[in-house]
Amino acid sequence: MRIAAMTFRLQAPWVHSLKEKRMIVKSLIARLQNRFHVSAAEIDEQDIHQIIVIGIAAIVPHNAMADSLMDEISLFVEENTEAEILDEMREIR
Repeated sequence: MRIAAMTFRLQAPWVHSLKEKRMIVKSLIARLQNRFHVSAAEIDEQDIHQIIVIGIAAIVPHNAMADSLMDEISLFVEENTEAEILDEMREIR
């Protein structure tokens, strides 16, 4: 059993309020959870309007599945948000 963990740092320059940011974050997290059955949450920079940091974790049976899942999640995030991906970190434990 392995734990696949990812962190995405996104920039949304058009966001001008925390309420607007919260709508984007909640929508993306809900879609990630529904599609991939992972744990996801905003983990940092909650008070900064234009920066979104989302952490994702999943339990997988082996490293190959972890790599495959993280590739799919990365592509999904890229395709399902207008925000620019500034950084993506991956870890398998």
